[in-house]
Amino acid sequence: MAGLNRKKDTLHLIGRVFLLLAVTAGVSLLTMFIHLDRQQIFASSVFIMIVMATLLFWKFRLAIAFVGISVLMGAGTLDLPTFIKSCQLDVILFLVGMMVVVGVLKELGLFTWIIQGVIKTRHMTGPMFVVIITVLAALMSCVVDEVTSIIFIATLIFQVCDTVKVRSTPFIIIAVMATNIGSTGTMLGNPVGILIGQNAVPPLGFPDFIKWSFPIMLVTLSASICLLLWWFRRDIRHLSEQLEVRRKMGLGLGPLVQVPYKRGLGILLGMVGFIALHRHLESYLGLAPNTILIVAPILIAGLLMIWRHERARHYIEADVEWWTLIFFMMLFAVAGALEHTGVTEVMAGHFQAAFGNRPSILTPVIIGVSALGSAFVDNVVFVAAFIPIVNKLGYTPLIWALLQGACLGGNATMIGSTANIVVLGMVEKRYRTHVHFFEWLKAGVVVAVFSCLIAWGGLAVLSPYMPTREQRSLEVVEEMKYDGIEHIPVAISLQNKEGADIPESRAMHQQLGAEAISK
Repeated sequence: MAGLNRKKDTLHLIGRVFLLLAVTAGVSLLTMFIHLDRQQIFASSVFIMIVMATLLFWKFRLAIAFVGISVLMGAGTLDLPTFIKSCQLDVILFLVGMMVVVGVLKELGLFTWIIQGVIKTRHMTGPMFVVIITVLAALMSCVVDEVTSIIFIATLIFQVCDTVKVRSTPFIIIAVMATNIGSTGTMLGNPVGILIGQNAVPPLGFPDFIKWSFPIMLVTLSASICLLLWWFRRDIRHLSEQLEVRRKMGLGLGPLVQVPYKRGLGILLGMVGFIALHRHLESYLGLAPNTILIVAPILIAGLLMIWRHERARHYIEADVEWWTLIFFMMLFAVAGALEHTGVTEVMAGHFQAAFGNRPSILTPVIIGVSALGSAFVDNVVFVAAFIPIVNKLGYTPLIWALLQGACLGGNATMIGSTANIVVLGMVEKRYRTHVHFFEWLKAGVVVAVFSCLIAWGGLAVLSPYMPTREQRSLEVVEEMKYDGIEHIPVAISLQNKEGADIPESRAMHQQLGAEAISK
């Protein structure tokens, strides 16, 4: 029996290797067919190889990414300066700072206090429980991140479902879908958000997300809650019945303890407030866009590590997901190779040739493509590769379409987002069982399609009010002039339309502003 299983495993391994090589070879032939040069073919093939590796060899994805980067650099497709520039160290440092802060908040009991608040809610019913966990999951995802949010919401669901003896899987699926939807609300909800904010031309800030993405998230979440209440109505009705039985017996949903939460809550509110004001602070201090946004979590993490110095090493070693962050760096570098060799420019041209130049058509196409891709592969891969194309197309609504599609598409399958994978691991560890692929797929596809359609509608409504790229460039220039010219730095860097760094002096600011006004 053991020999037969080993033989099956070997055949599966050979099949996956063959599929990886076949798809990579197919992409190489396709890029030759559309007349890309040798370096572009190489960059495209390695990118697809890493994408397929994340799908077929999840445990080896970082190792394969290392090999891919080495091949690109050995072949001269990616040089060292471009590699360093493409690694997005600003995004990585932002995520490190956030992870340290979240680690401290966990130790201070903030999330335990939130769970306690739900458990002691009186007259709880099934629908009320679903609404509470979905809203809580979405909002927590907005202010911390999707993984932290789902870990604590799953803990709450386990406690309630185990207490009243109902199956927790439907409520886990409901919560993780709300988490993915909530991650579109701000830059803090998903690594994709900070990646898009930093790489959009010109960069987007926290207020832009609150203004253009948060309202769409609220509408999408509300509609999706109604859909989920209907889809899982039998499980929710059973939960209501069990809650009623327990209430008649005079029993609660778990032990209630006093948790000191004020320090943790104060730190969280302070950090969110600090980030929310980043644009005003950058204007006042004459700093480049998003400098405070990136620095805020790092600064707060540093102060917290000084305060709790005896735990500082633990926060860095245990709470920071170095494996994931290094994998992100490799993905960013490979995507940078696509841009460096001009592949993204060629793809943008083909994209425009295929779908025209009208945002009303390009918006649903980008939502659909990014959602479909994110359903099977890490959404960071697609966003890193797609953001130069979206920048090249030059329409503001397309940036938000990319964000919505990349996050909402993750609901379609069990492997569609990091939050999905994390919570499935928690279910397996707790109950020694697993969620069936098709149980998730049936609800996931419906919710993903439904939420993407709502997001498309929201973007269609808001698009006429969104500033153009030229208007956003002008806003950046005007903000740099805030409080007089003495605060304008002698030279800062802004990215031009092709993504290259341009030194901007005061005179160049004025020229850029005049050009934007004339347009």
